[in-house]
Amino acid sequence: MQFVIHTPSFLSDYLPVISLPLEANLKIVTDMSSFEVTGKLHKKFDIESKTESFQAREFVIVVESGNYPQYVKFQLTQDRCAAIDPYSEGQEVKVYFDLRGREWNGKYFTNLNAWKVEGATAAATPAPAASSDNIFPTADDEPSGISADDDLPF
Repeated sequence: MQFVIHTPSFLSDYLPVISLPLEANLKIVTDMSSFEVTGKLHKKFDIESKTESFQAREFVIVVESGNYPQYVKFQLTQDRCAAIDPYSEGQEVKVYFDLRGREWNGKYFTNLNAWKVEGATAAATPAPAASSDNIFPTADDEPSGISADDDLPF
């Protein structure tokens, strides 16, 4: 018999399904793999010194998803706080990040911990070049024996 733990649907593309024998001790170690997302830089916040030895900086990108844009906030920490400096608001960026979560006084917090930011290039997917080996039919390929009265409307 197998005991299967399914990840939430929004993470199913990123995290594997874990399958364990039922009699095994249940010890799940989740590898918080790296994620990436591309969007327009919406807002950069100033660096905040949380303690004498810890600093953090937040920024927001807009991801066009479906009918409504998604405003996603990320956090940079320590020496990575300057990673967002080269980019202006409105510029397309690609953010590499990890999921982080913690508990404090019975409350739970989730953070998207960015570790790399780079400019997204529009030329990353070049348009296919036109060739003479076009496999799609043209108007010249239409049979000439069909009259306009015999043509179906669909």
